[in-house]
Amino acid sequence: MTVRIAYRHSKEWEAVKAIRTQVFIEEQHCPYELEWDKYEEISRHVLGPVDGEPMAAARWRMLAYKQRPAARLERFSVLRDYRGKGYGKALVSWVIEDVRRTGLGEYILHAQLHLEDFYRSLGFQSVGEPFEEVGIPHIGMVRCDWGPCKEE
Repeated sequence: MTVRIAYRHSKEWEAVKAIRTQVFIEEQHCPYELEWDKYEEISRHVLGPVDGEPMAAARWRMLAYKQRPAARLERFSVLRDYRGKGYGKALVSWVIEDVRRTGLGEYILHAQLHLEDFYRSLGFQSVGEPFEEVGIPHIGMVRCDWGPCKEE
């Protein structure tokens, strides 16, 4: 998989939209109006093709977390036929490296609860209690390049 930036209004962007529609709207029944939100324009979108076939997508954006600059990692999606083959891990790792190039080293995400161990294996730690987002159990998770994230 060779991950690349998916610029808005490009063929890569159309592939990102197709993947997210299939995974979140069709498979997980997320309402359309919640999947496509106000952060689309300010997020950096990425596409992961395998042998030229688009099969994974994600986005990230900068925000303040506990009054510090951080990256919010979101919308990680891998098409069903490609799951369990290491592409999700490669996608998360690529996004983390992309964020690092901006100088940030703190990452936050809302993981679907069944993926908590997956994200933990990539250095994330759970914070808070599980909650529901679009009817799916989630858990907040953080990762800091310099060690355990401060809880200030």
